[in-house]
Amino acid sequence: MKKTFVLSTILISSIFAGKYFSNKACSECHEKIYDEYKSSAHAKNYFNDELHRKIADSVSRKSYKCATCHSPIANNLNELISGDARPDKSNKSHTDAISCYFCHTIAYVKKSHKFNINVPSKQAEGYKPTLYGGLDNPEDSDKHSSVKNPIYAKKVCLGCHSHKLNDNNVTIFRAVEPSQDSRECIKCHMPKVSGGVEKMNKRSRSHHLSHKFLGIYDREFRKKGVDINISTKQDEIDITLKNKMGHPLIIQPARVKYLRVKVIRDGKVVWQNYKKNPKEDKGAFFELRFKDKSGKRVIIPANAYSRESNNLDINETKTLKYRDIELKKGDIIEVTLFVRFAKEDCLSVIDLKDSKFKRAEIIKSLKKVVN
Repeated sequence: MKKTFVLSTILISSIFAGKYFSNKACSECHEKIYDEYKSSAHAKNYFNDELHRKIADSVSRKSYKCATCHSPIANNLNELISGDARPDKSNKSHTDAISCYFCHTIAYVKKSHKFNINVPSKQAEGYKPTLYGGLDNPEDSDKHSSVKNPIYAKKVCLGCHSHKLNDNNVTIFRAVEPSQDSRECIKCHMPKVSGGVEKMNKRSRSHHLSHKFLGIYDREFRKKGVDINISTKQDEIDITLKNKMGHPLIIQPARVKYLRVKVIRDGKVVWQNYKKNPKEDKGAFFELRFKDKSGKRVIIPANAYSRESNNLDINETKTLKYRDIELKKGDIIEVTLFVRFAKEDCLSVIDLKDSKFKRAEIIKSLKKVVN
């Protein structure tokens, strides 16, 4: 497995060693898409993503193995992975992150045990590069040729978003099942928006797929992923959660999601499912947990030997039952699902300055009046 990985990264580096189009170069013709991309998670790199940088540094100050997915276009990818080089803010192939050129030169995705491998197309020396996509009858330009490739409907997201195992064969990231394909990802995360893909819009296209790659950081988007239902009878509250996403509720080890359930009477909270810390309600606290060889909990999962979780899988439904609660007619039951982008345990081992990592954000909130 190790040998396959090394050969694959050497192959990738040698192919990308030729002409490279920076994100900025692509913006000259694809201005709208570039503006969308700039606000996306794909534009985050080692330097502008504080959480990623601090976790990567806590794993190793020498090698940057995360580059495989987080800086895949790097012109010295092998050296970053081996520790012979470090991320360089002056190197455009490092700061371009998951770049336009990288995604649009993926020829196919090779399945692998620890993580899938994006295999880029070979580009002929001295000729315009060929860029891939999912458009019918794509436009060529003076900079590149364009080709429709079925990989962009079926497998393109699986190269980085399928799974990741550490060196102890512990899954530290899993988003997509082998039976799924990229169309499910694209439908949610790249919805159709108005306008063509090109500034000149030669084919007079009325729509394109958004390159904002909407996700958990978008307030409106994250409301769509989970349904919440509240039911009551006598002294019992039942909260039913249904995961409508094409991936588990929790896929990132640094994050947690949890429920706060309140009973409000005459404007005052008379009952809540936890007193101080949401961890008190274990069934409503969703996270990935990792342990070392001795069974002790570890925060950074790179060297973990086992994993456990409280999670909701694809299309899974879970009902939480709260008993022996005095309910009166007119009481308001308020249920709120929160996300923390960096859980408290994570903050205890890495120092984050960005305030968004230090607070809980609402995913969805629902109220019901007791009849």
